[in-house]
Formats: sequence, structure tokens, C-alpha cells
Amino acid sequence: MNRKIAVIGTGTMGSGIAQAALSSGYEVVCIAHSEKSSQAALSSIKAGLSKAVSKGAITNAQADECIRHVSVTTDISGIKGCSIVIEAVVERQEEKKSVLSEAERNADASAIISTNTSSISVNALSSSLKDSSRFIGIHFFNPVPVMKLVEVVVGSKTSQETLNTAIKFVTDLGKVNVEVKDYPGFVANRLLMVFINEAVKSLEAGIATREGIDQIARLGFNHPMGPLQLADFIGIDVCRDIMDQIYMQGKEERFKPSPLLQKMAENGRLGKKSGKGFYEY
Repeated sequence: MNRKIAVIGTGTMGSGIAQAALSSGYEVVCIAHSEKSSQAALSSIKAGLSKAVSKGAITNAQADECIRHVSVTTDISGIKGCSIVIEAVVERQEEKKSVLSEAERNADASAIISTNTSSISVNALSSSLKDSSRFIGIHFFNPVPVMKLVEVVVGSKTSQETLNTAIKFVTDLGKVNVEVKDYPGFVANRLLMVFINEAVKSLEAGIATREGIDQIARLGFNHPMGPLQLADFIGIDVCRDIMDQIYMQGKEERFKPSPLLQKMAENGRLGKKSGKGFYEY
């Protein structure tokens, strides 16, 4: 496979995936929804690279080299010539299916089409493609340049060649891949979302303060941050959407978002990105 990839979607995850790939010597084409998001994506990637320089992870020269190998466009035909296409749009099934179908029409016949979904069934998404054998889930974690884990989600029709290529790509990025089956929430979010949901329910019931709940996780479980702080970092709306997706697929009550989480998402109290969630920023 060649070392040119495409990332469709230029939000936090898409920009993070692009930065990680650039830092590992890949050429990256970012497909944005609009000119405004194109500029925002480029600014985000540059800011991420600058942060890596300040931490000594890369040099200024390496950051400049990365910028020379990224392009941002609103034209999806820009994915031609890429060996891997990664969809990283909003966590809504129909929107992802539409993007994936369009990606398949524009990508090279030999290209792998993948999704960064964190909760939607890979098999369900693959129904939008004519050739499901070259489709796979490559679930990165936020912040992508820092987090080592990648869940590689294998669909029922994913070919061994597709799996091998995905694993090589993940390894090239210096990540650790864990192969998982296509199951509601995969593994990471089945664990994490129950943890966050129960923390929100504990706050809702008045069992402890937000600080107390988070301190228990940090000091009792040795977690780097508590579940409520983590929910703010992920995004309250994102947590709700992930829980909704898992709940809809399996109807397991523990994944049904708590009333408080629902209310916060509806009222725009989304966490760090909105300046207010369980904490104020």
C-alpha cells in the first residue's frame, strides 16, 4: 500500500488522526464539510504539531515537513490515489452511511474504506457499500496523537487482507491495536459508558459531590481523571450519542443515558468545548 491516506471529517477526531498519520510519515488528504471547517482543521493540525514540538516529541523541521504533506479540501474526489480512507464524521448512522457510500464511489478500487465509529455496528455501516470485504472499523481514541490504543473492529465480511492492512497502518502510527468483534459499543465504550453513566446517576442521586465522585476514581482506582471530568473532556453530547447507539442496538438498560446527562446535552452544557459541563472552564 502507498503512504497516502484520506480522512473524511475534520473535527477533533479527524484532525487528530490526520496529525498522527502526518507525524508517522504519511501524506494526508483531509475532506472537510465546508471552507470554514477546512481552515479550522488546518489550524487544529498546526496547533497540535506546535504542541508536540513544545513537548519535544518532534522538531520544528519535522512539524514543517508534516504541514507540507497535508492538504484540505471540500471535494471528496480528493481521496483518489489514497490507500486508506477513514471516515470520521458525526456519530450518526445514516450520515456515516451516506459518507461511506460516496467514499466508495470516489476511492480507488484497491483502497480500504474504514470508519472511526466508537459505537455503531460495522456490519450495519457496511450495508452502504457494494464491497464490504474492504471495510473495517479503526477506532482511535481522543486525543489521537497521544492515546496508544486503537480498536480494530472486524465485520462479518471484512477480508483478511483488509485486516492485515489496517493493522499495519495502526502499527506504523506507533499505536497498539486490539482486534475486536462487531458488537454494540465494541469493548472500550461498553466499559467506559457504563462507568460514566453510573457516575452521573450517583451525582443525580446526591450520593456525593462531583469532586468527590471524581476523587474516588482518581485515588481509589488510580485513574488519571474522574468519570465526570472525562465526560466533560469527551463531550456530554458525544457520551449521550454513544450511549444511545449502544442502547438502541441491544436495549440493555445500563446504557440508557441518565436523565441528567440527557438534560445537559439538550441545554448545550456540553463540557469543555462549550465552557460548561459538570465543571466550568
